[in-house]
Amino acid sequence: MPRNRRRVRLPAIEVGRVCVKICGREAGKKCVIVDVIDKNFVLVTGPKNVTGVKRRRANINHLEPLAEKIDIKRGASDEEVIEALKAKGLLEAMAQPVKPALARV
Repeated sequence: MPRNRRRVRLPAIEVGRVCVKICGREAGKKCVIVDVIDKNFVLVTGPKNVTGVKRRRANINHLEPLAEKIDIKRGASDEEVIEALKAKGLLEAMAQPVKPALARV
């Protein structure tokens, strides 16, 4: 195997993907990816009044992508995210916290 192999960005890390935060004070809470900043960081939002997750930068290693994806544009506002969650019927599911898995090694 080559030593300097490039790390490939997961296709699951994309705008509109629903994720679970697995590290930090918001661990176990669901969020939505609003923007991809670079290969290591994304901008996520809960929105705060739905899940308790503030709009902030998050390391992709601290997120666990879920199967759900909503239709939003890059940089969407919290109101647009809420409308997209309502359209998909995920608004109530987003408010339910998930028990975080043990830290990955």
